[in-house]
Amino acid sequence: MRCIRIGVCLAVVLLFGQAVAADRVQQAEVAESKASTLERSAASEGAEEPAPRSAIINRAEAQAVDPAGEEPLDDAITCLARTVYWEAKGENADGMEAIANVVMNRLGHEGFPDTVCKVVRQGREKGDCQFSWWCDGRPDDVEEEKRYAVAKEIARKALNRQLVDRTDGALYFHHRKVSPEWAEKYARTAEVGDHLFYKPRNDKAK
Repeated sequence: MRCIRIGVCLAVVLLFGQAVAADRVQQAEVAESKASTLERSAASEGAEEPAPRSAIINRAEAQAVDPAGEEPLDDAITCLARTVYWEAKGENADGMEAIANVVMNRLGHEGFPDTVCKVVRQGREKGDCQFSWWCDGRPDDVEEEKRYAVAKEIARKALNRQLVDRTDGALYFHHRKVSPEWAEKYARTAEVGDHLFYKPRNDKAK
């Protein structure tokens, strides 16, 4: 009798685990679909315009995407969250949000692509990436689960257009410890965390 009870309990636990996993997969699919709608809207209307209410991504949906930080980089949430994570995972929320601001400011802007993943990858073919983690030749899988969860929440808010632009419209940035020649050509807009932010003086990307 005891063995039967244990078997039943194990079966229930297994079924529950399968149901949870299936629900997470469904939430991730919903989030990725909404993110695609949101990036198209932002690319055509601008990152400061209100996002379509029907496409707003909730917290659970965003966290269901790429749960282990090792999925292929082929959707807006994953590409944006990994960028925030790798460029600013050691900073506070303000610094991480500023990186997301730059990605969203570039989205659809003259001279930049119209999807998040293409924005982040831009320049890779020349080995000259704004987002250096794409070009450093090192593995891109996440190492710190808690910080990645924060990055995904920031990515969610950025796509939902629920973030304040801490960079004042910046399209470029660099770490405080470096002084790239290109920075002299642009107008500095903000200093947030470990980075300095810029935009073209004539408001046109190069």
